[in-house]
Amino acid sequence: MYDIVIVGAGPAGSAFARFISGHYKVLLLEKRPMEEENFTKRKCCGGLLAPDAQKALSRLGMGVPLKVLAEPQLFSVRTLDFDNDLQGFYKRFYLNIDREKFDRWLYFSIGSHVEKKDNVSFLAFLELNDRIVVDYKENGEAKSVETRFLVGADGAGSRIRRSFSPRLPAADYLALQYTYKTPVNTPFYTSIFDKSITDFYSWIIPKNGCLLVGGALPVSPVVKETFEKLIVKLKEKGLIQGEVLHKEASFICRPRRRRSIQTGTHRLALIGEAAGFISPSSAEGISYALRSGELLAECMNRSLNRFHKEYRKKTIPLKINIIIKNIKSFFMYHLFFRKVILRSGLFSMKVSFLSSLDKNKRN
Repeated sequence: MYDIVIVGAGPAGSAFARFISGHYKVLLLEKRPMEEENFTKRKCCGGLLAPDAQKALSRLGMGVPLKVLAEPQLFSVRTLDFDNDLQGFYKRFYLNIDREKFDRWLYFSIGSHVEKKDNVSFLAFLELNDRIVVDYKENGEAKSVETRFLVGADGAGSRIRRSFSPRLPAADYLALQYTYKTPVNTPFYTSIFDKSITDFYSWIIPKNGCLLVGGALPVSPVVKETFEKLIVKLKEKGLIQGEVLHKEASFICRPRRRRSIQTGTHRLALIGEAAGFISPSSAEGISYALRSGELLAECMNRSLNRFHKEYRKKTIPLKINIIIKNIKSFFMYHLFFRKVILRSGLFSMKVSFLSSLDKNKRN
């Protein structure tokens, strides 16, 4: 029997696995074929490391290797407000990364004290009085293991989270992202606000000779059709061109209420987006994933029997940060306030390359 089984080897699961004590018997289950040289299951993510994520990596004593970085490195954000027909440029310090390579780097940084199984499907679990039975599928064969504790690092659609209560807020947004092979090479990240598409935001990110075009849209029966309207609009404005290479989608749980965040109960613990730790203003989740994974490992290393209370206490700063981001969201996504901010030029910067860039697009 294992002491701990972790479901999910994204940043949250990998950070937890990296720092959990070698005194415990730990198993990590991951659905992607991480051991393969080129795996095919892509993560729907823009692949930008925000300053908070960079800080979290620094806390963990981890420096991003060159092989993980993507081109170009970006130092500005172009904000396009289609609702108010305005735009602005702002200085930002993101690291442009290849998300698949980033996750693999984190995965292989986990020590040998953790047993890892990749390319497996987590099916279900049954919580008993003194243990948990975890069912998964490996090479088409159904298997099960027993564990004392189960850690959910399986994202917004977490099956472990859904087991707590049917009344818990579910993933209420769907992120869709298309990868375009394109000759257009923009030296900035573009964020797009358009109420006719979503009450959240959309993005265009240059990466290794491609453009990632995505958006976070409320879950609905017409979400795909709505996203396609955005694609048509961006093409008409000359912002994207070329052929689509890949299409990805994933759920997002945007935490706007207190009960959106759940850290666990009894023999279950949640980290990363499975717990609801994600920015409600930008959907940035890597920093929260790394930090919550580290905090849970720290608490479990002290005691497996009394970690819940300490983990809830230690994640209070993350919850406060999310409250602050919700306040920020009010101004970001309010048409009038966004109009005032963009027109004022507050914190914006002047650029001299835009006219030449538009000329190159027309040519």
